[in-house]
Amino acid sequence: MHLFLLGVSHKTTPVDIREHLDFAARGLDAALAALAVRPSTSEAVVLSTCNRAELYVACDEVASARADLLGFLGEYHGLDTSAVFPHLYEQVDGAAARHLFRVAGGLDSLVVGEPQILGQVKDAYAAATEGRTVGPVLNKVFPWSFTVGKRVRTETALSEGAVSVSFAATALARKIFGDLKERTVLVIGAGEMGKLTARHLKAQGVSRMLITSRTLAHAVALAETIDASPVPWRDLLVTLNQADIVITATGALLPILTRSQVEGAMRGRRNRPLFLIDIALPRDVDPAVGDLDSVFLYNIDDLQAIVEANLTRRASEVSKAEGIVADEVKKFEAWLSARVAIPTVVALRQRFEAIRRQELDRLQPKLAGLPPEAKTRVDEITRLLVEKLLITPTEQLKSTPDPERLRSDADALTRLFALDAEDPARDEPDRSSAARRADDAGKLVTP
Repeated sequence: MHLFLLGVSHKTTPVDIREHLDFAARGLDAALAALAVRPSTSEAVVLSTCNRAELYVACDEVASARADLLGFLGEYHGLDTSAVFPHLYEQVDGAAARHLFRVAGGLDSLVVGEPQILGQVKDAYAAATEGRTVGPVLNKVFPWSFTVGKRVRTETALSEGAVSVSFAATALARKIFGDLKERTVLVIGAGEMGKLTARHLKAQGVSRMLITSRTLAHAVALAETIDASPVPWRDLLVTLNQADIVITATGALLPILTRSQVEGAMRGRRNRPLFLIDIALPRDVDPAVGDLDSVFLYNIDDLQAIVEANLTRRASEVSKAEGIVADEVKKFEAWLSARVAIPTVVALRQRFEAIRRQELDRLQPKLAGLPPEAKTRVDEITRLLVEKLLITPTEQLKSTPDPERLRSDADALTRLFALDAEDPARDEPDRSSAARRADDAGKLVTP
C-alpha cells in the first residue's frame, strides 16, 4: 500500500486556477463522496484552503491512482485537466508524508509558521473520518502530522511574532490594550487588508467592531461575515469619537483623516486616548495627526519593521523545524515499510501453523492414550516451538529499512516456503517420509 499525494498550491499555481479547484465551496463531504467511488483510491483525505488543494490517498498502484485523481479533478470541477496538469505536483510514500508534515508544521505556508494551517489539516482529516474514507495508512499519517505540528510549535519559535501587516496591526493593538474584549474597534475600508485585519481582531475577542467603507454594501458584507456593525461613510467622524482603536485600510489617494478632523473628534473624548493604525498605502491619516495630545499614530512603516524583525527571527527557526520533520519522516517510513512485510509475515505464520496442525492430526493415533493435560502440553510445546522459529525472520523482515530489499526478502520467503501454495504439505516428497516424522514425534511424547 502506498501513500500518494496530488495537489496544487500557491507555490505552483496562479490564483485564477486555484479558484477553480476549491473543494471547500461545495463542502469536503461532497468531494470525499465523489472521490470514494474511484476504484484505485481505497482511502482519501481532501485538504482545501485558499492557498492549496491537495488529495491524499492510499493506493495499491500509484499509476492507477494518478489517473483516477486526474479524472476526478476534471469531472468534479468541470475542468480541462490539460490546463491544470502543468501546475500539479505529486509525492509518494515518505515524500508525501514529508510534504504533509511540512504543511502541518507551517513550513509550506505562504507565511512561514502561520498557525491556522494545522487546524485546517485537522478539519480535513475530521471530514474524512466522518465520511469513512480513511483506513490504516491515512489514520496513521494524519494524526502523525498533528504531532509534527505540535512539536514545531512547542520546540521552535517558528510561529512567534506577526509576519503580516494585518496581523502586526492586531498584535500592536493587543500590546497597547492587552485584553481587547472591552474595546471598540473601527475598521475603515472593506478591501483585502481591511478584511484580514478585521478577522484577526475578531479572533482576538473584540466584542464591538464597527466597519465603514465608501461603498456601504461592502461594509455590510464584511460586517455580516464577522458579526460586526456596518457604519455609513457619512457617519465616520461621529463614529471616530466612539472608537478606542481605529484601523485604516482604504485605497484613497489622499488622507481621509486630517489633523483638524481628528482634533474635532478628540474634543468630545475627555482625554480618552485614541490609537490610529494606518496600514494603507498611500497613507489614510495625515502624519500631523500624531502630534495631537492623547493620539497615538502608527503607520505601515512601523508595522513593516515589526514584520521584518519577526521574519528574521523565524528564519533562524526553520532549520530546527525541518529537523523535526526529517526525524518524524524517518519514523513514518519505517512504519510504512514494515507494512509491506505484513502479508508475508501473516502468510508465513499461517503456513507454519497449518503444518503444525497437520502434523498433530497425523499423530492422533499415537496421542490417543495421553491424558487431556498431556495433550494440551503437546499442543502448547509445538505452538511455542513455531513461535520461536518465526521470531527472528519476522523481526528481521519488519526491521529492514530499505523498501526494495524488504520486497526482495519477502519474495524470497514466499518462494522458499511456497506461501502462495494452497496445500501447506504439497512440497513433501512422499507420504512415507511424513509418516516417519510423525512416528519420530510420537516417540518423543509417548510416556
